[in-house]
Amino acid sequence: MRITELLTRDTILLSLSGTGKMDAINGLVNQLDQAGKLHDSSAFKNAIIKREEQSTTGIGDGIAIPHAKTGAVKEPAIAFGKSEAGVDYESLDGQPAHLFFMIAAPEGANNTHLEALSRLSSILMNEEARKKLQNAASADEVIGIIDSYDEKEEEEVQNIADSKRFVVAVTACPTGIAHTYMAADSLKAKAAEMGVDIKVETNGSSGAKNVLTPEEIANAAAVIVAADTKVEMERFSGKHVLETAVADGIRKPQELIEKALKQDAPVYKGGSADSSGKADNKKEQKAGIYKHLMNGVSNMLPFVVGGGILIAISFMFGYKAADPNDPSYHPIAEALMTIGGGNAFGLIVPILAAFIAMSIADRPGFAAGAVGGMMAASGGAGFLGGIIAGFLAGYVVVGLKKVFAGLPSSLEGIKTILLYPLFGIAFTGLLMLYVVNKPVGALNTAITEWLSGLGTGNAVLLGVVLGLMMAFDMGGPVNKSAYVFGTGLLANGVYEPMAAIMAAGMVPPLAIALATTLFKNRFSKQEQDAGKANYIMGFSFITEGAIPFAAADPLRVIPSIMAGSAVAGAISMMAGVGLRAPHGGVFVVPLVDGPWGIYLAGIIAGALLSAILIGFLKKPLNK
Repeated sequence: MRITELLTRDTILLSLSGTGKMDAINGLVNQLDQAGKLHDSSAFKNAIIKREEQSTTGIGDGIAIPHAKTGAVKEPAIAFGKSEAGVDYESLDGQPAHLFFMIAAPEGANNTHLEALSRLSSILMNEEARKKLQNAASADEVIGIIDSYDEKEEEEVQNIADSKRFVVAVTACPTGIAHTYMAADSLKAKAAEMGVDIKVETNGSSGAKNVLTPEEIANAAAVIVAADTKVEMERFSGKHVLETAVADGIRKPQELIEKALKQDAPVYKGGSADSSGKADNKKEQKAGIYKHLMNGVSNMLPFVVGGGILIAISFMFGYKAADPNDPSYHPIAEALMTIGGGNAFGLIVPILAAFIAMSIADRPGFAAGAVGGMMAASGGAGFLGGIIAGFLAGYVVVGLKKVFAGLPSSLEGIKTILLYPLFGIAFTGLLMLYVVNKPVGALNTAITEWLSGLGTGNAVLLGVVLGLMMAFDMGGPVNKSAYVFGTGLLANGVYEPMAAIMAAGMVPPLAIALATTLFKNRFSKQEQDAGKANYIMGFSFITEGAIPFAAADPLRVIPSIMAGSAVAGAISMMAGVGLRAPHGGVFVVPLVDGPWGIYLAGIIAGALLSAILIGFLKKPLNK
């Protein structure tokens, strides 16, 4: 498939209006929508914004490639936009963006479509092509330029005779559409300029291409992994591996290749960088711990959400309707409680621990983490014990990999199937049983009793703190810390903080939506349109919908939404409302424990307060 089958005259916008990031996104989304390429333009824009929150798609050199793969797309398409004045797109090089390609891929996009989309990324690495596009005066000229550079990518065959000048690399980004291939092309172009042989494996949406062979890995001086998502690492055991962000593959190819040639990178030993490597600093260790924890939490959440909602529905039959000995007994209530409370909730802590361990030690850590988590749950150590079990199991297995590294290669297969599970489960289990469970169980019980016995004043104060945290960075580490705190308490049977957290998290996007509706003279037409989508995101408990507005005016917007979130959290805690499901927004409000009318009123009060503060603090655009 040619790229110009996806980039057509009706998806080309030769003059983008506005100078802000949201101006460019709105213009390109509207162009795709008018061309009939989208099922739901609001949902597609939200997906684009979520991708931008992971890392900017303004790659530098005047280019931005916003992209998303979502069911909101009717058919694969590319929108082109050009801005003569330039747009502040938060690009990696800090310079304005002039050329925009918005890629829209449906959930069911086939490999043919995805390969065409990936080739576009390669074309944009060509400086000559960029200059021609900048000077294009018509849609036909844009299509002609792209068509002239569109060539089918072929599998690479490398000469690996001189291993000292041969490097291998892997590139990958969360969506696997744009950055993956741009990083690959940037590395290959710079390697050719430096006279270095390189083979780059791309882990894109259409699958892995140019897959590295064991012989190529063995003969390479080092491995570059430029990825923002998980790649298969075990094959690099024993090699110098330079791990970095995919954006560095685009912006810093020479620096990465030079480090690889000098082997200026730690030796990968099955899940952990060597402690003597230069990458082993406090900042990266902290980021690693956060990443491991979030891996566990994200895999645990489906059990919490599904189980919690089933429990809440069970209570709709009566709070004791699941008890066969109670007069209100109902068999459906008992079934829902058995599925949600007895099984889904029973897996929360083991799943959390298993995926934390897997993030640290790859697959060999999973079994030890799961067993450690189960012991934490059954031993009373609860959610805190599960977190400890996950990290404990992960690093125990990392240690085992180092211990067994000297075994003959003929025993490689037996390590994963026998040695790691046997010793990993044994050591983790012994430590949990004799070291961790009792003290952490006592701490867990003390925290639970303290929260359950909070007086009204302290409960309100906790609600205020949780509300401030939820609105401070809207999806960032502070927000996630509050959310993890709430989900962890669900496993201990404490439901009030989770209710306060969800109420507070709904306020920022709802406040933005109300502010853009009530105070229209404070916002541009594009901002007003974007504000409408925040009604949906707010009701759905998607706090991140407020981020573009907060980023554009942080000194006015962030304090305003923090105030409203604090009020919502305080009202929720004061009313003693509990929530067993950590997600769902307005759709699970009727399922809360306690006066749901007061709970909903608290959310509305917080959103109104924030909206009024935003309207008061922001100046009218015509002044």
